[in-house]
Amino acid sequence: MTYKALTVAGSDSGGGAGIQADLKTFQELDVYGMSAITALTAQNTLGVQGVYPTPVEGVVEQLNSIAVDLAPNALKTGMLFSAEIIEAVADHVKKHEWTKLIVDPVMIAKGGASLLQEEAVVAVREKLLPLAYIVTPNIPEAEALTGLTIQSNEDREEAAMKLYELGAENVVIKGGHTGDAEFAVDLLYDGNEFYRFKGPRIETKHTHGTGCTFAAAITAEVAKGNSVQEAIQTAKDFITSAIQHELGIGSGHGPTNHWAYRKAGVQI
Repeated sequence: MTYKALTVAGSDSGGGAGIQADLKTFQELDVYGMSAITALTAQNTLGVQGVYPTPVEGVVEQLNSIAVDLAPNALKTGMLFSAEIIEAVADHVKKHEWTKLIVDPVMIAKGGASLLQEEAVVAVREKLLPLAYIVTPNIPEAEALTGLTIQSNEDREEAAMKLYELGAENVVIKGGHTGDAEFAVDLLYDGNEFYRFKGPRIETKHTHGTGCTFAAAITAEVAKGNSVQEAIQTAKDFITSAIQHELGIGSGHGPTNHWAYRKAGVQI
């Protein structure tokens, strides 16, 4: 059987994040990748030079085209840009009865540029989270979605429970923004238990696209029928290897190495 995964996200002209990162990750994990592009961005490792959103009807037509011929086993959302696009995507996820939705609530690019309009945060909270099989915010994104300040492990657990209460079936709050100098620990809450996925913290500036890649790896594994915990563990190993074996390209925040997991093996 050929498993299929769909990414609904923005295009990164630099190739390190967005649909480019997602499709590379799907391919590396033996899943056929498809895309619905929500915006074009002009960006490189130095930052985002421009954002050009797709008309809402263009996003809708892409989703409908996929639905009638290439229904995904799982899908993820990345940069959705506006409340209008978020609402349209949410409506069509429900319309097409796509249940394995991984929501990566992309808000800020590595260089600091905003990739989500302010009013769109409310749409993510009210429209997308209730449909999410898994939501994968980093700490700043979790703060924006919950209104909480996250400074401790207890704060992170409280935020995870609140995101669960907002409708997500499973919540993963990533650990990249914690103060732990030795490890990056991702926290999973499934409504009953907390689970932690620990990897070494790697000192590098080449981390562009880590969030997209992590969520895409989860999506690929879910598409193959793996459990939430199995999917997150594979995604953790995948992104850790991708950061460890850096490509070293670009003058700013360079991309991760999407083929490292396959070529170099999991070395953590």
